Amino acid sequence: MTRLVCAAAAVLVLAVPGVAACARNSAGTAVRVEASTPTTSATPTSASPTTKVTDEPESSQPGVVETTKVSVPPNAVVCRQEQPGQTAVATVADPAAPQITVRVPPGWSVTPGSGDVGALLSGPDDMVGKVTIAATPLDPAAAFTRYGDDLMARYPISTLSLLPGDFCGFSGQKLIGTWAQDPDESLEYHDRIAHIWTNSGNYLVAVHVEAPSGVAGFDEAASVLTDKFSIVIP
Repeated sequence: MTRLVCAAAAVLVLAVPGVAACARNSAGTAVRVEASTPTTSATPTSASPTTKVTDEPESSQPGVVETTKVSVPPNAVVCRQEQPGQTAVATVADPAAPQITVRVPPGWSVTPGSGDVGALLSGPDDMVGKVTIAATPLDPAAAFTRYGDDLMARYPISTLSLLPGDFCGFSGQKLIGTWAQDPDESLEYHDRIAHIWTNSGNYLVAVHVEAPSGVAGFDEAASVLTDKFSIVIP
């Protein structure tokens, strides 16, 4: 399994066979350390030869797969997930943006967002989350790298672990880490991101969940919120 770990404020290097690692020094400069990882090929979904366009996968990024682009009719459900219990629909004002339906843990509330934020979520013990849907000019590997770098830059002390999270033929990642202003007080976060092509462009969808470190029930709630989500293309 491909895994990437980064740390700010001190140099941390993880080098294990089959693992990609990242070191970041106190000045904030990232240095990627690559280990040999067997590559796999993705089988694209069937499509008309006149409409199919593919993006080549980037093997150095976990969860980046070949993307098959096929025009779909309006309001097409291109990914339908089993979602027992409460769900929330996240939408933004951009008429070309995908509509995302996520699972919601028991006891959480949902309110509409604004701008690129399609939904805001709130749980017990200061647990919070949001669903972001933003147009991007970047390919999956570049978009995921920028997202991870932005996460790391938010606090002077931060850690980040990456796992593949592709589903429904879309590139995706799971991100788990911590933030801190100082070593005595920290936050935990879980994210799921996906690079989604619509009929008119690319979008980066991110489900982000965070809480003070050590809050009971956070891992379970984050697992529900960052589960695979349903996607509708307008």
